[in-house]
Amino acid sequence: MTLLNKKKLKEVLGDLPLTAEVYWRLRQQSKPLSESFSLQRTEEWLPTWRAQAEVAAGGTPRGKSILIFATLRYWIENATLLGMAMAGLGNEVTLAYLPFANWQKPLNRFDLRRQNAYSHKVLDQAAPLLQAVSWLDVKPASGPATSNQLPEKLVEAIAEVSLRDVQYTLQVEEVDLNSELYLLRMERNTQAAQAALSWIQDNDPEIVITPNGSILEMGAVYQVARYLDIPVVTYEFGEQRDRIWLAQNAEVMRQETDALWETRKDLALNEDQWNQVRDLFTSRQRADLWQNFSRRWQGLPSQGGEQVRLNLGLDEVSPDSRPVILLAANVIGDSLTLGRQVFTDNMTEWLRRTVQYFTEHPKTQLIVRIHPGERYTKGPSVAELVHSTLPHLPDHIHLVGADDPVNTYDLVEIADLGLVYTTTVGMEMAMSGVPVIVAGQTHYREKGFTIDPDSWEIYYQLLAQTLAEPDRYRLSRDQVDQAWNYAYRFYFEYPYPFPWHLLHFWNELENWSLEKVLSKEGQAIFSDSFRYLQGEPVNLNRSPMVVNQEA
Repeated sequence: MTLLNKKKLKEVLGDLPLTAEVYWRLRQQSKPLSESFSLQRTEEWLPTWRAQAEVAAGGTPRGKSILIFATLRYWIENATLLGMAMAGLGNEVTLAYLPFANWQKPLNRFDLRRQNAYSHKVLDQAAPLLQAVSWLDVKPASGPATSNQLPEKLVEAIAEVSLRDVQYTLQVEEVDLNSELYLLRMERNTQAAQAALSWIQDNDPEIVITPNGSILEMGAVYQVARYLDIPVVTYEFGEQRDRIWLAQNAEVMRQETDALWETRKDLALNEDQWNQVRDLFTSRQRADLWQNFSRRWQGLPSQGGEQVRLNLGLDEVSPDSRPVILLAANVIGDSLTLGRQVFTDNMTEWLRRTVQYFTEHPKTQLIVRIHPGERYTKGPSVAELVHSTLPHLPDHIHLVGADDPVNTYDLVEIADLGLVYTTTVGMEMAMSGVPVIVAGQTHYREKGFTIDPDSWEIYYQLLAQTLAEPDRYRLSRDQVDQAWNYAYRFYFEYPYPFPWHLLHFWNELENWSLEKVLSKEGQAIFSDSFRYLQGEPVNLNRSPMVVNQEA
């Protein structure tokens, strides 16, 4: 049978009742369609998790009615164990899921139904402690407001989520709204929103929990919860093992630290805290890993500012040397840049207009530092963007590539002014006393140690002023201390202890079994995090020692 005939046959069989499910059971012997959606380890562990959670839940007063949603294999695995932990803490938990293995490739209905049957077989073993429900089985509710046509407010929100999906997937900021990928994301996100709207209205959970909340079907479900005014918690994982980011009634990837900073900014760091944040900063300069941080962004240790001046052909230090401006770029399409515009259309526009501005200012030295993270991405490079804007770079504009043997912190050492969109390098420049102009809505914006324009007019004015008298804008001692204080809060108080990082999930399960997490020992470390995931108000005055306690 030709590939075309197989495709047509699957289209026909996909709409016939029970055909896919019977085929899966008889021909595939109840196995997954592919390794990309294999829940084998979850299936092996579920009886143990259920038994351990049942023991912990025995005699526990009934807690909340919780809905956890996930899609994609790895998020479903993580959410299943999270749901078991929540059930073990006495809550009534439903795990809703969509059995997709890939967010950017279409899947015919016949194969999707086979995948759905497989996920049922695995996840139904969690009952009765954890109720698993596939939202492929949920039909949109009747009625004008919740028919196949979503309410207008949700239609707009789903379109925005779908746009971010394409930007994130292709790592671009300019998107063709007629592309196959955008249409696929609109279809999937709309279906997820319809199912969420129907299920939530019928079952009325007290709280919704979903990973990320900004992209893919998780973003669609977050938008439905906000539309229905249901409390919702989003969570994600950063570069620290044993830690989780979470946000209540907000998208966690926006990294909103305003409340934490307002509460903690006037508290001076003690000696141990100073040492902790200094050691972290030093390790980043040296391109070392540090404690539970698992990412090394710099390709080589610091070589010193004078060496980088020589390597890049910059002016020697003298009364007549031109000021050095360090533009530290994000990766294009990075989730921490999408939707972060303040006065620009996006980061791409900011980059183009900024390098164009400097073509007219030869008495400066502009260094465009491409994010080292581009080494791990497949999207277009900032270098391509710069070259398309300026086919011939003037001698005073220097481009440092992601793979170039240059340590970013050496560039910080010689910079007179920093320009950033949302990258954390802006905060680190402020920690070094360098004045920083922030163009995007990053978490450290307006925290007292950055320059924060809100229009192109003001942006250009600030550029002119700082370039005319760069020394006048060097940060004061108090501002530098404030930047270090904020860095400590962001790295060590913004994340919460959590036993199962997404990227190290099965390894961390060896250290923290569900039984151990639900024990007195585990709850002494993780109880606050689970309570905050359940929507209980965050205690911003909590002791940092609790947050930093190691498992």
